[in-house]
Amino acid sequence: MAYVWAKTIVNLRFLSVFFLFLLCLPTGGGQKKKENLLSEKVDQMMEWSSRRSVIRMNGDKFRRYVKAPPRNYSVIVMFTALQPQRQCSVCRQANEEYQVLANSWRYSSAFSNKLFFTVVDYDEGADVFQQLNMNSAPTFMHFPAKGKPKRADSFDLQRIGFASEQLAKWIADRTDVQIRVFRPPNYSGTIALALLVSLVGGLLYLRRNNLEFIYNKTGWAMAALCVVFAMTSGQMWNHIRGPPYAHKNPQNGQVSYIHGSSQAQFVAESHIILLLNAAITMGMVLLNEAATSKGDVGKRRIICLVGLGLVVFFFSFLLSIFRSKYHGYPYSFLIK
Repeated sequence: MAYVWAKTIVNLRFLSVFFLFLLCLPTGGGQKKKENLLSEKVDQMMEWSSRRSVIRMNGDKFRRYVKAPPRNYSVIVMFTALQPQRQCSVCRQANEEYQVLANSWRYSSAFSNKLFFTVVDYDEGADVFQQLNMNSAPTFMHFPAKGKPKRADSFDLQRIGFASEQLAKWIADRTDVQIRVFRPPNYSGTIALALLVSLVGGLLYLRRNNLEFIYNKTGWAMAALCVVFAMTSGQMWNHIRGPPYAHKNPQNGQVSYIHGSSQAQFVAESHIILLLNAAITMGMVLLNEAATSKGDVGKRRIICLVGLGLVVFFFSFLLSIFRSKYHGYPYSFLIK
């Protein structure tokens, strides 16, 4: 009996050693297959990138080349809706900036297979939008070479804007890849300035015998007000940050002209604020005219009522926009 038990123990030990030996065998076949798959994916991405700077992807390509391992390259993806029926003007503007950035990277001396630019259109990859729970476009995301995207890998377009320089700075923070943006020459500003100088010069030449209009206080006051309206409405902020004109939700088609955050704005929003400030100023001018003029009393009363109505209504409208952006602001007037 003892002999049987001893033989059984020896057999068990032998089997244990055998299984340990099998576990320790090198898995060279699997590793080689993984390397071949990675090489195939990189070669395919490089081939697509050689044809166009921004690689178009559908749902299958996105899952294979962006989401699925193995992957040793970073991918910048713009989720957008460029089809005409979507009527997303912001998407087209963002796409132009994205193309400038991708071309700057593709034709730079630092170009490598460590970073690729891709785009997923809603009409070609609606399943990707659903998978990532996206309900707005355009959106920029960074998919790192290792691990899953973090919160900082989503570009804050609403606060920063979509200018190529801002995107390049964000990419440098996420990938350590420095991209110097090269823009195609744009002479529209130079031409506009030349036309303005020519127009003013021609006007002065035609009125060279009578330049009294230069000393017109009303004209200079109107010009000063235009500058004030432009600056107080956020035009300089728009020039620096490059925000979208408006935002259209690709799911329901709803267009937003007022940004819901106090840290950002749309271009359309600044235009609305400019018009509101102009209307309030016009009301104040009418009130001053009614108080200081010496004309007919009935006419002055009408001017006073019109001016008061302009100030009250449009200031209430302006205050309601302020409340919608600064959530929790307790005060309102007429319009909530």
